[in-house]
Amino acid sequence: MLFDSLHFLVFLPVALAVYYIMPRRVKYLWLLICSYYYYMCWNAKYILLLLFSTVVTYLSGLALERIKTDSHMVEDRRQRLRKICVIICVLLNLSVLFCFKYFEFAWQNIEYLALLLGIKAMSRPWRNIFLPAGISFYTFQVIGYIVDVYRGDICAERNFLRFALFVSFFPKLAAGPIERSKNLLVRLSKAPRISYKMFRRGLLVMLWGYFMKIVIADRISIFTNTVYGDPDRFPGVFLAAASILFAVQIYCDFAGYSAIAIGTSMLFGIRLMENFDAPFMTGSVSEFWRHWHISLSSWFRDYVYIPLGGNRKGKVRKYLNLLITFGLSGLWHGAQWTYVVWGLVNGLFQIIGDLLRPVRAGIRVRIEGGAKEDKVSLATGIFCALTTFLLFSFSLIFFKADSFSSAVQIIKSIFSARNWWILFDGSIYKCGLDQKDFGLMSFSVLILTAADLCKRKGISVSRVIEAQPFWFRWICYITSVIFILVFGIWGSGYDPAGFIYFQF
Repeated sequence: MLFDSLHFLVFLPVALAVYYIMPRRVKYLWLLICSYYYYMCWNAKYILLLLFSTVVTYLSGLALERIKTDSHMVEDRRQRLRKICVIICVLLNLSVLFCFKYFEFAWQNIEYLALLLGIKAMSRPWRNIFLPAGISFYTFQVIGYIVDVYRGDICAERNFLRFALFVSFFPKLAAGPIERSKNLLVRLSKAPRISYKMFRRGLLVMLWGYFMKIVIADRISIFTNTVYGDPDRFPGVFLAAASILFAVQIYCDFAGYSAIAIGTSMLFGIRLMENFDAPFMTGSVSEFWRHWHISLSSWFRDYVYIPLGGNRKGKVRKYLNLLITFGLSGLWHGAQWTYVVWGLVNGLFQIIGDLLRPVRAGIRVRIEGGAKEDKVSLATGIFCALTTFLLFSFSLIFFKADSFSSAVQIIKSIFSARNWWILFDGSIYKCGLDQKDFGLMSFSVLILTAADLCKRKGISVSRVIEAQPFWFRWICYITSVIFILVFGIWGSGYDPAGFIYFQF
């Protein structure tokens, strides 16, 4: 059930209507029913996988609590049993993820190695497994929960139905945010109070999400899919343009989904964590990753990077930990080596940036005349933000390309391009978007840029709108809805473009 489908636009008002008339103490039960129905709309039989992860993690949490409070057990044995309990829970959850997401990838690599060694590989036990929606997201969420219980950051949840809602809460189920137990589980344990102000804010956030997804991302996808679908037919100039636009597309697609998820959750009186914070306005790759897919980046930081030693064991170990973390992050995105390379490239960018920090600081002092460290001139800020954006766009070539060899060919084609003037002779309108749609896309991206600049400056556009008179607010609301309906990617042959991160 996609957020931009008619099914969801019928489901949501019904879910809200029943939710509001139910007593506060049992509202979470209705949300649980809605969440399981929502998930079963994707593929009903995979609800068993969701239930398996829920039961295993719930029981493991209770077991950790029981072992911790057992006064008859010596400390060493208690700690050993608690570690075993966590390891079993994590392995059981990861084994399900591996079977459905990584088994095919692992078997292909085994077959390749066997071929190199002259060994005849066995036939695969199964092929072409359908990836369950949201499995990467809820698996990481339950792993985070059991680790938090083990660390003592949170007590194990004793209400199974409330814990099941924590795992399956439908706005964030399919593609995050990957919520922490200290945030969502605590909020679910208290019957949420719903206010008109929060409801209105939720609708505004949802509108912004639909604008990013339907008006910008789905329109750009026509261009990028056309060019990347046949890279041999298009000059390197168009491949460069498609790579840059793909960075905007994936941002609008995923941040748009996150905005709709956060806004939908607010309609039920529940706040989810922010997942994007104007990442293209940042001045370095390391800063970029603190503002991009925040729930996943912080998850890898807290549960992978820091446990590996973080930056506490010298620079060499720090850089190795960065590469391991970003390599695993790339693998999380997809069972292909191109995703791993994409992750490693971003890790490498951070290492290079860290090594060049003294050089960059010296250049900056010369250019800006010794300005304070937290003060950056407009020109320097724009240059750093553009550099960061271009580096990220470059890395996404591996993310978007069908294979590593295809990515290399695209890079060669881009860097060997000389005829950059064809971007301005009208040829670009033959890449899927005519002049009208390309102009509309450009205008929408300008709106997006202005909104992110405001956010970077601490200005909340939604709060500014809410502070205006009644008549002005409603002009903004109606204009926004009409703009999305008129200029969104619709039509008789329209097939709602799935959110990119649904495949992860």
